[in-house]
Amino acid sequence: MMNVGWIGTGKLGLPMAARIAASGTGVRAYVRSPGRVEAIRARQVVCVTFDEMATQNIVFSSLPDDAALRQVAEELIPALRPGGVLVETSTVSPSVSAEIGKEVVGHGTAYLRAPVSGNPIAAEAGKLTAMASGPKVAFDVVRPVMASYSQAQLWLGEGEQARYAKLAVNLMLAVSAGMLGEALALARRGNVAAADILDVIAASALGSPMVVGKVGFLKAADYNPTFSGRQMAKDLDLILSAANATGVATPLAAFMRTEFAALCARGEIDQDFIAVVKVAERLAGLG
Repeated sequence: MMNVGWIGTGKLGLPMAARIAASGTGVRAYVRSPGRVEAIRARQVVCVTFDEMATQNIVFSSLPDDAALRQVAEELIPALRPGGVLVETSTVSPSVSAEIGKEVVGHGTAYLRAPVSGNPIAAEAGKLTAMASGPKVAFDVVRPVMASYSQAQLWLGEGEQARYAKLAVNLMLAVSAGMLGEALALARRGNVAAADILDVIAASALGSPMVVGKVGFLKAADYNPTFSGRQMAKDLDLILSAANATGVATPLAAFMRTEFAALCARGEIDQDFIAVVKVAERLAGLG
């Protein structure tokens, strides 16, 4: 049985690793927090030393941001097996990804950028979308493993294309949430009940999987996070930085960043990102 190494067993990383383990591929994870070991073992993921994790032929990482990736990479890269593959699934900036990529390749290890679109619920169901860029031969090797947690595995090129693709998807996600907030406010001001307009939108041509998936939560005013406003604000910062570096005008991204700043000012930034609809409600004088 093939084994893979894994570092980063958070809300998204653990269900992804568990899906791989359930498919019959062994997962050897390094876990920094002793308090999480039992929960991780319960998902059929084996907790091992850092060196045992890092020297598997294929190593996955799932980390929260640029700073975490840089910190982990400093220790991880020298320990990787030359001739292996590092599959980096985090949502990070293309610039930091490129820096890490040079170091990984210099060590003699292939570097596959492989961020995913979806939340922990989709990860548990194996319904993520996996974007990948880097050596095509490495993608072909890793794709069957990625298929255990994703419904689609898309190779986009040899460089940082997957990073830009993930930021593009999250830009649309943020703007869709803002658009939904304004639409709800307008309909409610026209005396359409909130639950009714949500049903109309979900049944319309604009009923995207994201919108349909959030209808029940919005009706229940349930803002427990699957992907938090804080995470979305971080991604908008990455989007704006990448847009500036590439000369792309992104006024909608800039506007949505101010909406999430407003959510932060109200102490609601750690709620689900869809809580941003409340900003438009308040501007319209709605409770």
